[in-house]
Amino acid sequence: MSPESLARISNVMIYSSMLVLTFAMFSFAASFAGGRRRASSSVTESTMSAGGAAVLTQTVVETEIPGRRASNIGISLTWLAFALLLAGVVLRGVWAGRAPWGNMYEFSITAALGVLGVFLIANTRIDLRWLGLFIVIPVLLTLGVAVTVLYTEAAQLVPALKSYWLVIHVLAAIICSGAFTIAAATAGLSFVSDRAERKAAAGVEVTGILATRIPNAERLRSITNKTLAFAFPLWTFTVVAGAIWAENAWGRYWGWDPKETWAFITWVIYAAYLHARSTAGWRGNKASLIALAGWIAFLMNYFGVNFLANSLHSYAGVGS
Repeated sequence: MSPESLARISNVMIYSSMLVLTFAMFSFAASFAGGRRRASSSVTESTMSAGGAAVLTQTVVETEIPGRRASNIGISLTWLAFALLLAGVVLRGVWAGRAPWGNMYEFSITAALGVLGVFLIANTRIDLRWLGLFIVIPVLLTLGVAVTVLYTEAAQLVPALKSYWLVIHVLAAIICSGAFTIAAATAGLSFVSDRAERKAAAGVEVTGILATRIPNAERLRSITNKTLAFAFPLWTFTVVAGAIWAENAWGRYWGWDPKETWAFITWVIYAAYLHARSTAGWRGNKASLIALAGWIAFLMNYFGVNFLANSLHSYAGVGS
């Protein structure tokens, strides 16, 4: 198959994944519109023991969430989009004859793949269908920017990128991008849920499509914490691997290049988050705010440095 054919099929696969993700977004939105937060209630029953004494038993009853069918369709479509995007990324690599993350376009489509992959795998362990809308939207935006602004033809890597550390360092960063995005989504939603719970405690009726359809604030914070507890060691490895790669490419481990600086700032913020989660008085909204700040720093490292700063990493920018 000719390189032109591979490029064309890769692009078709990526555009197809965007189309499928659009339908997935509508499905998750329909699920949201028709669903409500799972409500738990306890029912106390009195039974007689063998000795004739009354025994009280308490059973937790959960209401069913309408919109389950729409969310199931959304998850199925997201899996299909993931498969199409994976095919597009792989074909891009075959076309280029190298790992498909030598420039911002390639990293963006692979990062979008990473976000979907982390979300879908996490959903097999705990039910995260209610989070689908908040994952699909940023993935669609990332792919949209990639194909309209960042697209560039495949080219040979500059000498600094011709290293096995490219695969190790960037692959770890891609996985982290998925985990950081999920953590940012749950951290942001925890503010909405916390506000709704405060209103309910004050006897005020809770309304609003978001507040009535997401899990309670503590569960959201727990998901954020578990996700970042997984991602932080991996991001630490990413930074260390980048330093080793820098020594191999430029003869020094660290030079406070803008990309390196923002990677370190991101690491410090997430380290502060994990410390805050174990510190009294910082486990609620303050910790969630730090988690959001970490995601913003990650985005600055991802987008901002390439567009706003002169960096040794500029070869990975637009049109590289």
